[in-house]
Amino acid sequence: MVLQAEEGLLTTSATPRVLVATAVPLERDAVAPAHPAPGPGRHDVLAVGVGPARAAAATATALTTAALAGAPYDLVVSAGIAGGFAPHAPVGSLVLADEITAADLGADTVDGFLPVTALGFGVVTHHPPEALVRAAAAATGARTGTVLTVSTVTGTAARAAELRTRHPRALAEAMEGFGVAEAAAAHGVPVLELRAVSNPVGPRDRDAWRVGDALAALTEGFGKLAPVLESWNPHDQ
Repeated sequence: MVLQAEEGLLTTSATPRVLVATAVPLERDAVAPAHPAPGPGRHDVLAVGVGPARAAAATATALTTAALAGAPYDLVVSAGIAGGFAPHAPVGSLVLADEITAADLGADTVDGFLPVTALGFGVVTHHPPEALVRAAAAATGARTGTVLTVSTVTGTAARAAELRTRHPRALAEAMEGFGVAEAAAAHGVPVLELRAVSNPVGPRDRDAWRVGDALAALTEGFGKLAPVLESWNPHDQ
């Protein structure tokens, strides 16, 4: 039985089934310590691959498999490291998406970039449940804002400035969130995205990357997030 409480949280021992999707095994291993062994009512952590297409395909496969087995997931969490837009998301900080946006899905024209929605197709943004975002941010201390999904990682200051102009609330960019969100939406499952910042968005400088620090922040953040996920009511959105 599910007992409903305010702000989308539970006061019961029932635990939603959560699929955590990371890009690579290194991120999966950083997240895994926060979660119990997989099984009904627990959290499964899966490395779905790099890029929005691969992430969408692998996430959709996992969601379909679970549904056919009679144990569908209640929530999908896209997680990993990301580039952060300075000074809003410094290296080592956590970012939680209240908007998951495909930054380069559209058309490049003489008048500027047009998102695919302006062309009359599809969507470019998914919105995680507001109550869950608030609870997760309070628990983890993560900054909330737009997390961009890109197919080509930003490597210049000009590109970083362009993205911030088009998306003033953008805090970070990564390569999988929108793909994961598309798969979740196709299954009618809500989505959340949590990222730990490993490098600034802009000129590509591998010496400035702090992947180890970001992975440690991701592990710590998920340790604080796990109780929120376990107490979340998927029926109160």
